[in-house]
Amino acid sequence: MHQRCPWYVSLALAAAVLAAHDGPTSRAEDWPQWRGPHRDGISTETGLLKHWPASGPQLLWTAKNVGRGYSSIAVAKGKIYTISDRKKDCIVLALDASNGKELWATRIASAQGDGPRCTPTVDGERVYALSRQGELACLDTGSGAVRWRKSYKKELGGRMMSTWDYSESPLVDGDKLICTPGGDKAALVALNKLTGEVLWKAPVSNAGGAGYSSVVVTEVGGVRQYITLLGSGIVGVDANNGRLLWRYTKIANGTANIPTPIVHNDLVFCSTGYNAGAALLQLVPTSTGVQARERYFLRGNVLQNHHGGMVRVGDYIYGGHGHNLGLPFCLQMESGRFAWPPQRGPGDGSAAVVYADGMLYFRYENGVMALVEATPKGYNMKSAFALPRFVGTPSWPHPVVANGCLYIRGNDVLLCYDVKQR
Repeated sequence: MHQRCPWYVSLALAAAVLAAHDGPTSRAEDWPQWRGPHRDGISTETGLLKHWPASGPQLLWTAKNVGRGYSSIAVAKGKIYTISDRKKDCIVLALDASNGKELWATRIASAQGDGPRCTPTVDGERVYALSRQGELACLDTGSGAVRWRKSYKKELGGRMMSTWDYSESPLVDGDKLICTPGGDKAALVALNKLTGEVLWKAPVSNAGGAGYSSVVVTEVGGVRQYITLLGSGIVGVDANNGRLLWRYTKIANGTANIPTPIVHNDLVFCSTGYNAGAALLQLVPTSTGVQARERYFLRGNVLQNHHGGMVRVGDYIYGGHGHNLGLPFCLQMESGRFAWPPQRGPGDGSAAVVYADGMLYFRYENGVMALVEATPKGYNMKSAFALPRFVGTPSWPHPVVANGCLYIRGNDVLLCYDVKQR
């Protein structure tokens, strides 16, 4: 459970920093990792379409034989990366961003079920990807050659919280690669990003296994830390040595803790489905590190993000509310009050959400794409269209907005739409 923490005047509260210069290297409009340059679902591009035709934006190209999986994509320096299953193989795949043509494909593990969920992380000449069974690989972005491997289960004692296998996307932070094997002795692990050597392991008692979330990084009170959802709840560990700083269990459920937390200054917003709810935590410096204080808690019938994620734009959080639902909402982050409450959108099922140029891109489970104005003044859907039927359902992979394009991963295909104003 959370602890109520004393204030220490001698320790000034520092602003949270995502430190983009320490993360994956890319061009300004690229999307080099899970949920974009800063792992927050935000694109900084401007000059994008504010309305779409009824049939959707212009389709530039369709890449076929991409493989099975719910992974999203990374875009960096003219290449697209994803991870998929083809026949009996789990592969990391590189495509030419200008036309979708395959550049290389490298096997890293055996195929399983409906495919992997990890989004590759690109860092200079290296790309990192994780199979469903926790087989981590570092590959050369030019050739696809494997530089090193690490097994979460065999080498790090890892385990998942439930049956859908590993889904995280590893984080690059400076010279480290941060991963979540999920075991009590190594809930999080820092690896040397060049060699795969273990730098530290973060022990977390009763961790509950790895969640389906991905790590984010912040700094409060001079303490740099990694934050993620485990099976037992949300935790923060010291970036220098993996020491557990704080944990909060109220929004944990026993099935699947999925959405990536939102971090802003000293605040952490987290939510999970299965009626667990949502909470805002304040990270408070102490004489021994950092603790988390609950600012508010919202029950699951008020707000829960099952999967699809949320974005913070200014003082507000936008996303989809409901278990297996994507009901659009706008929440004032610090107060926990709705600017506009959850309501029915144009699609059905959960909705994956990203932001670009004043607009929210909602991708619904049933294959509907919607463009919604990101404003606290009220729900204002600008456009919607149905993705081609061959994209398949459930339509879960998160959309990506990069270099004037909207990318949609589907059933063995990747679609590239032109969303740049001309």
